[in-house]
Amino acid sequence: MTLSRAAAYQLMTEWTESDSLRKHMLAVEAAVVAYAEHFGEDKTKWAVTALLHDFDYERHPTIGENGHPVVGVRHLRQLNYPEDVLEAILGHADFLEVSRTSLLAKTLYACDEVTGLITAAVLVRPDKDIAQLEVGSLKKKFKDKAFARGVDREDIRRGAQELGVELWEHVGFVLLAMRRHAALLGLDGSLAR
Repeated sequence: MTLSRAAAYQLMTEWTESDSLRKHMLAVEAAVVAYAEHFGEDKTKWAVTALLHDFDYERHPTIGENGHPVVGVRHLRQLNYPEDVLEAILGHADFLEVSRTSLLAKTLYACDEVTGLITAAVLVRPDKDIAQLEVGSLKKKFKDKAFARGVDREDIRRGAQELGVELWEHVGFVLLAMRRHAALLGLDGSLAR
């Protein structure tokens, strides 16, 4: 199968109506592709994996054989997506206990939760502009357990550790990757205007 970012995006939008969930997958894509560039990996494969990691969540939000991401991976397998893409998607769900052995799987996992923290931190800013957000502010938000309660801080720590990067260096890297796509992610201050 020849991987296509356009086909993956179409599949993601067909299965996902929620604008915020779509933007989450686009944010993860921005971070994962930046790491693909950094590591000299296949940007298309990594983009496709990131775009599709949560594509089934809206239709199948439960955990288990008939839930996310098992149903989505089953569908992707029928479409002949490569096994390493499917393993990375399964690996981002800790409850499935699928080992993250590939660099792609480790990167997807490392970028998933941290994009949620960064997005939440931008959206509470009066200017709603990611260009104005600094790592120091994210450190404060990270320590504040009341802020963005749905973001699992331990997943963020574990993701950076598995990827072999220092936590705040990783957060800064993802922040810069998301800044490059601020308008697409709705984090360019336009929501404050």
